[in-house]
Order: sequence, then C-alpha cells, then structure tokens
Amino acid sequence: MTPRLVLDTNVWLDWLVFDDPSVTPLAAAHAEGTVELCIDAACEAELARALGYRFGRIALDAAAQAACLARCRTLASRDWSAQRTALRLPDCRDPDDQKFLALALACAAQALVTRDRALLELGRRWKKSLPFAIVTPRRWAARQLR
Repeated sequence: MTPRLVLDTNVWLDWLVFDDPSVTPLAAAHAEGTVELCIDAACEAELARALGYRFGRIALDAAAQAACLARCRTLASRDWSAQRTALRLPDCRDPDDQKFLALALACAAQALVTRDRALLELGRRWKKSLPFAIVTPRRWAARQLR
C-alpha cells in the first residue's frame, strides 16, 4: 500500500503557488508514485479561500486560483469521509487545524505535513498516541532518505 500524506494549506500553497524547494521531495515522491496525497472538502475549501489572499506582492487572479485548485484535485485523492475510526483525536489549540488531524486519521495517513507550530507541538506531545506523524516538509523528506 502506498503511504498517504495530508498536506496543510500552507504546504499546498508552497507547492502550487510559490514552488518552494522544501516541497520538491514531496512533489518528486508523488510523481514517482511512492506517496498518495489526501484532501477532503473542508481542507480544499480552506485552500480555495487562501488562494484568494494577497501574499505580499503576489495576488492570484480568479483564473490562477482555479488553476491551482484544479492542479490540487489532480494530485490528491478526495473521498475520505466514509472512513471512520473509534480513535479520539486530541484537540488542536487552533480549531481551524482540527480538520487536518481528522483527515489524516480518516485516510490512514502516514503523516500530516505542516509548518504550523500548533500542529507540530501537538504532534510532539501526542507522538506515541497518534497513528500518524506530524512533520515539516523537510523532516518528512529527511525521514524518506534514511
């Protein structure tokens, strides 16, 4: 079975908008078919909202926003709502981040890839209890090279 990953909104933005080198290993692993990316309606809706933000001097017009969403949809598997588990997730300090934890659990992800400090802190505190890791893109890449 191919390992599954959940990317938070900022990691998606780094991939789709900023072409950040820290996500190059994720993109390469996906292109090689060695990982599967997961998204659901709630996470996609947050990405759609974020694509409408101004990032310093960068502002995407409607066509560019639509292109980014279309690209995300070609990269990620989407229907994970039917999968359920009895495991209780810890509550994230930022309620807006809870959806990423829920998706990682629902799709049986190997990792939630994020730069969000609250999620990373939660991942450290609950490391032994969660069935998935919570890691930065660089930490995920480093783990793959071992």
